[in-house]
Amino acid sequence: MKDLNFRHLYHFWMIAREGGLNRAAEQLDLTAQTLSGQLASLENQLGGALFHRRNRRLVLTDFGETIFRYADEMFTTAESLSELLQQPPEHRPLTLSAGLSASIHKLIGYHLLAPALGLSREVRLQCQTGDTDNLLDRLARKELDVVLTDRQPPSERAGAFQAHRLASSSISLFAEPALASELRDGFPGSLDGAPFLATSLDAPYFTELMNWFAGNRVRVRVTAQVDDSALIKVFGRQGVGYFAAPTAISSEVCRQYQVEAIASIEEVRDVLFAVTRAGQIHHPAVDAIIKPRGSIGQE
Repeated sequence: MKDLNFRHLYHFWMIAREGGLNRAAEQLDLTAQTLSGQLASLENQLGGALFHRRNRRLVLTDFGETIFRYADEMFTTAESLSELLQQPPEHRPLTLSAGLSASIHKLIGYHLLAPALGLSREVRLQCQTGDTDNLLDRLARKELDVVLTDRQPPSERAGAFQAHRLASSSISLFAEPALASELRDGFPGSLDGAPFLATSLDAPYFTELMNWFAGNRVRVRVTAQVDDSALIKVFGRQGVGYFAAPTAISSEVCRQYQVEAIASIEEVRDVLFAVTRAGQIHHPAVDAIIKPRGSIGQE
């Protein structure tokens, strides 16, 4: 690699792209004779002919086709980089790597990320879901810019991170229309022994909900335990049981899954945080996300 003449390789790429020596020479502001000499030097260095002549035209050889594919990838990327660097810094696209805790509802995740996507500057989002502890490890290794989660970092790691409280929502219960109508009558006693769809994810609000059931003497009959919030809603739409979701996305849940709200439980809250590295200098996309909002879905 250290002996490869990249200028000659670039000029070969231009000759192949423009379809001949003369057109490439015009683009490069060089003479065709100069380019011809550089091409010969490159062929000698690479150990094979890159073109053969056909009816006064230069046609790539099989070897030349192979070299051109590599050169095309290299110099197309270089041109894109050059165009990017010519833009004023404030106009360059931002890359945002965000981690989303699997215990957060996907609709909630969208609302938390939306402020970053609404910037006037282009944001290229890379979003990954997973266990909060694993996401925090990746944040510490600088593989992520921010982690969105429903819990604060553990106390033993508090010095490494900064938790920004974003919003909270009460929890509502939902079911397909017939079951919802039945359970609204005599709530919360009507829930006693009714089929319930539980999340198997370690969501803090779920522990609070179980305590609320116990405090209201509701015996919970779990008919399915699911680790995917969207799948729970699909089961609920089919009448398998009632399920819980943040009140803030109630209208979207009802519209998307054709279910109805049974009741809202104000005592049970889903609290959401954005976690960044301690002392981290945030770029505008992260700053937009960590701006506190009254409730989920509101700026």
